[in-house]
Amino acid sequence: MTTPNPNRRRFLGQAALSAGAFTFLTPEMLFGAAPKAYTVQQIIDLILKEGNLKPIPDTVDTIKSGNANQTVTGIVTTMFATATVIEQAAKLKANFIIAHEPTFYNHRDDPEWVKGNEVVKKKQALLEKHKITVWRFHDYCHSLKPDAIRYGVVKKAGWTQYYKNETPALTIPATTLGELVKHLKTKLGIQKLRVIGDLSQSCSKLAIMPGAAGGQRQVSVAVAEKPDVLIVGETPEWEGVEYARDGRLLGSTMALIVLGHAVSEEPGMEYFVEWLQPKISGVKVTHVASGDPFQWV
Repeated sequence: MTTPNPNRRRFLGQAALSAGAFTFLTPEMLFGAAPKAYTVQQIIDLILKEGNLKPIPDTVDTIKSGNANQTVTGIVTTMFATATVIEQAAKLKANFIIAHEPTFYNHRDDPEWVKGNEVVKKKQALLEKHKITVWRFHDYCHSLKPDAIRYGVVKKAGWTQYYKNETPALTIPATTLGELVKHLKTKLGIQKLRVIGDLSQSCSKLAIMPGAAGGQRQVSVAVAEKPDVLIVGETPEWEGVEYARDGRLLGSTMALIVLGHAVSEEPGMEYFVEWLQPKISGVKVTHVASGDPFQWV
């Protein structure tokens, strides 16, 4: 005959009083949920889903290097996936770069755009060395609500309270053109700007067009909005620049500020980190600025 174990009876009695009698602790309950693993394609699909973005026919937003099925160890956002950005991504153990602009020096990222291009071959080899996938995020980036690039610029400039209706135009408290230039240089971290206008003139209504929208679109906005200052990333000098110069010579007071392409859109890719990071777990998203390509002498 077996002698009853009083400790066993006590344990069974306490277990019987509980709703489920026994609770089995999983590793997740003991140590926290395991980080989710994403492939490059899953990240891309998540961005399109979370952004409520419909497929864009013939988009340039395609993978430029690497593999859609690669498991993502870290993400870097940037304007241009320069050789420096690639090396920095590797140091961060990030194998997925989301770049706003082309990687191989032409709109379609055609590596055969100029045949025998040794720079392209070396860049491809660098990406292969570090097993880094590059996806261009241009058309879809501008399709977000709000447009991530323009909103990033407005946010970094401290003007979100004046940004209405998703249009390039916004009105800020009156200031001089000179003070506006100083403000943009400080807030956006730009070393030099190019300006057409009287630095002492008053300005309040701005039209902000970062990047390279093209002379026709820039002039169209200038005509429609009649801003005190048109602020662009870059513009063909024989189009937007000459329009602004002749306009002033013929009685207009509109000033023009040219920020530079890379530095004008970089704040948008920096803001995109804030947009994306809360939507994924277990993968670090970091912004690495490609920076101003020019040395000012």
